[in-house]
Amino acid sequence: MEKVPKGTILVMAILIIGAMVGLLNQSSLNTALPNIMGDFRLSTSTAQWLTTAFALVTGIVVPVTAFLIQRFTTKQVFVFAMGMLTAGTLLCAVSPNFGLLLTGRIVQAVGVGIMAPLVQTLTFILIPVAKRGFTMGMIGLAVNFAPAIGPVLNGWLVEDHSWRLLFYILFPCSLLLTLVGVFLVKNVTPQVKSKVDALSMTLSSLGFGGILYGFSVSGSRGWDSTEVLISLAIGFIALGLFVWRQLTMENPLLELRVFTSPAFTMATVISMILMIIMLSAQLLLPIYMQTMLGYTALKSGLMLLPGAVLICIMSPIAGKLFDKMGARMLVITGLSLTVISAVLFSNLTEHTSYTFLMIGYSLRMVGVSLTLLPVITSGMNSLPPALIRHGIPVNTTLRTVAGSIGTALLVTIMTYSGGGLKQTSDVHSLIHGMNVASMVTTGAAVAALILAFFIKRKEAPAEIPAKGVAVK
Repeated sequence: MEKVPKGTILVMAILIIGAMVGLLNQSSLNTALPNIMGDFRLSTSTAQWLTTAFALVTGIVVPVTAFLIQRFTTKQVFVFAMGMLTAGTLLCAVSPNFGLLLTGRIVQAVGVGIMAPLVQTLTFILIPVAKRGFTMGMIGLAVNFAPAIGPVLNGWLVEDHSWRLLFYILFPCSLLLTLVGVFLVKNVTPQVKSKVDALSMTLSSLGFGGILYGFSVSGSRGWDSTEVLISLAIGFIALGLFVWRQLTMENPLLELRVFTSPAFTMATVISMILMIIMLSAQLLLPIYMQTMLGYTALKSGLMLLPGAVLICIMSPIAGKLFDKMGARMLVITGLSLTVISAVLFSNLTEHTSYTFLMIGYSLRMVGVSLTLLPVITSGMNSLPPALIRHGIPVNTTLRTVAGSIGTALLVTIMTYSGGGLKQTSDVHSLIHGMNVASMVTTGAAVAALILAFFIKRKEAPAEIPAKGVAVK
């Protein structure tokens, strides 16, 4: 069996730790928003931009990563991404007003938007096929644990200290990793002298940004809002033009011909559904616990902790199992557990116990850990090497967009099913809305499970013509 060089292991370890720090920054404000609203005297809709803007910028930056990896050295891309993350974290920590705090979040998002696809892309470039499952499992340990532990950690810090403290803790970590990258990260990919297409970047930004913004504010503005309709119209038109341009260019920003691989297409669809299922649980369950059952932010965050621990334990195990048996049975088993979890959360009441919620959420995280990274790895293994650097940004972009749009849709469904846009204190109505949203999640999980039965046990790389893909 082909061994992984020691230098490669060091580079991957640094990249994985960097991605973990970035994703910890991403989820750090979820439980701190009420305190920030009090400090800066903000409304809920205004404060929400600290998370909405992060998602918008990440979704815009991810598609550019394929070009950056091709044009610049591994060290240059890593140091730039970590440098942006470090600068944004410091700005968040010292920001005297909301404007600078929001600016810091946007700068952070640029770094995270590059780091997440960078580490996954290099995995498929550097790691032999036989060891990709385990490596992706280790990546899963980092990328899944960080967002899950962030709300718990910040909930504890907010109760006893200040929301700024987490940024002060993460700043030296980010700075140290940036310096480590300067000295230890070596270039591991060939460079191709090419120019980024400004029109493609503009269309990508307008397309993904417009769609994400429209869905993000639909819950508070209403679907008949002029702002929402105009944003969605601009987004879909720009996205259509972006797709047309990528298919007609010799050197596209994103190589969309990866979708000529049925295995990659199916894996991407399943991973998009899984992101919606995972992120919606992390968002809706704390809302249900705090607003409908009266738990504190820390208590609701602690409910998520066993699931976070389990996903960390299971991700490397799932990677090892994938290397031995392929994706099919893992994905079917994982999605079956996910469907059961979704069904359990479709009949919540004001008397649902804390233990029931913890067990149900933990079951969902085990299902996600058995499914998400194995199905992504299976889809990527079906691509020829020349298209791998495009496959990861395409998959990551669509998962990011799906997660943001899906959670926004589920919040809207919960809002309208629980009494509409008008505020209501009727717990029964609010819980009904939560159950309806969970039923929609169940339907999505069932659809993903049906698709899983069409996955092959082992995927051989497809023979896809690489026109427009520069290969050295």
